[in-house]
Amino acid sequence: MKKHNFSAGPSILPQSVLQKASEAVIDFNQSGLSLIEISHRSSAFVDVMESARALSLELLGLQNKGYQALFLQGGASLQFIMVAYNLLEKKAGYLNTGTWANNAIKEAKHFGSILELASSKDSNFNHIPKNYTIPEGLDYVHVTSNNTIFGTQLQNFPNASPLVCDMSSDIFSRSLDFSQFDLIYAGAQKNMGPAGTTLVIVKEDILGKVLRSIPSMMDYKVHIDKDSMFNTPPVFAVYVSLLTMQWLKDLGGIKAIEKENQRKAQLVYDAIDQSDVYVGFAAKEDRSVMNATFTLAEGADAETFGQMVKSAGINGLNGHRVVGGYRASMYNALPLESVQVLADVMNEFNRKG
Repeated sequence: MKKHNFSAGPSILPQSVLQKASEAVIDFNQSGLSLIEISHRSSAFVDVMESARALSLELLGLQNKGYQALFLQGGASLQFIMVAYNLLEKKAGYLNTGTWANNAIKEAKHFGSILELASSKDSNFNHIPKNYTIPEGLDYVHVTSNNTIFGTQLQNFPNASPLVCDMSSDIFSRSLDFSQFDLIYAGAQKNMGPAGTTLVIVKEDILGKVLRSIPSMMDYKVHIDKDSMFNTPPVFAVYVSLLTMQWLKDLGGIKAIEKENQRKAQLVYDAIDQSDVYVGFAAKEDRSVMNATFTLAEGADAETFGQMVKSAGINGLNGHRVVGGYRASMYNALPLESVQVLADVMNEFNRKG
């Protein structure tokens, strides 16, 4: 039976990407060698890295605008540290919208003073704070664009500079003016590729302003100078990310996938809102297009719903433990067909009462 993969991450990838990646592991570009056994200094892989860096900037509309693209390791969790290491001299402002934003705050406190601009913690992060004030004199402002655990997503970004954004779970999913951000980072495993690499997009002119000495491995400038090859890169993860970005470009880019993502999310949210048995977790105005979170109303038969979900071949629907219930993660590669299957199950369960 076909499986419909709603996993929050590592997440679904396009079937065509998986096919090309599997072929490359056996024989990369008819070289007689596997992708994962060639030298990362070979011209074949240097071309992969250069193409991946260039294509990421192209998709975001940031080519020739003073930005550099890097493929690093350590996930977004290491970026919580690297951002502060490279940018935090005295004080930075953080918007606390969930677990990952909270973790970023925790790590940044090792390097300087952190001002929590606003938080929705008192409501278990079910909405995005609004109408908060950003004081002058901050080294940077940090936000998390999409919150996978709680199913909220920023619709409006603060007018601040430098502006840093963790886009791990919605990179390349919607049209934005990406030039409003001075630094973007995103773990690949939620919407771009397999676990193992992290995309960092950084505007070069924000670097080199802190007085502290930065270890080479933590220094964005070192990685830029070495063309994102200071150490052995995660060759497989970078290559699959390149394939995924090429797949997205062939579809028509971010604008095309944005329309598809909106259609997918609407199917699930309509099933929630038009029912008596589902309760959405996130505030409606802040709902995520990537991650729809909901629970069953009191008295609803969770066992029957679980059986229906399983029988339909739906995988990865369980919510995170801090929210409970269910979470439908609808990343770029999840086809509309799979979301329709979930919506049909939800609507059928609602009709049964």
